[in-house]
Amino acid sequence: MSTDDKPLSMWTIYDHPTDRPDVFIARLWLVDHEGWKFTRETREAQTLDEVRGMLPRGLTCLSRAPIDDPKIVETWL
Repeated sequence: MSTDDKPLSMWTIYDHPTDRPDVFIARLWLVDHEGWKFTRETREAQTLDEVRGMLPRGLTCLSRAPIDDPKIVETWL
C-alpha cells in the first residue's frame, strides 16, 4: 500500500448521543477511495474538554456543519 492509499482518519465528537446518552464520545471514521468506514474505536468522557484531551495530538478541528446531526459537536482531522 502506498502512502496515497492510506485512509484519512477523522474523529467525530458527539454530545450525549442516543446510544451513549451518559457521555461525550469521539468516534474514529476512516475515509478512502471507497468512501466512509465506521470503526469501533472510541473515546468517552464526562466533559467535552476531557474527550478532546484523549484525541491524538496534532489534529485540526472542523466545526459542526449546519447539515450535521445535532449531536455532532465537531470533527478532528
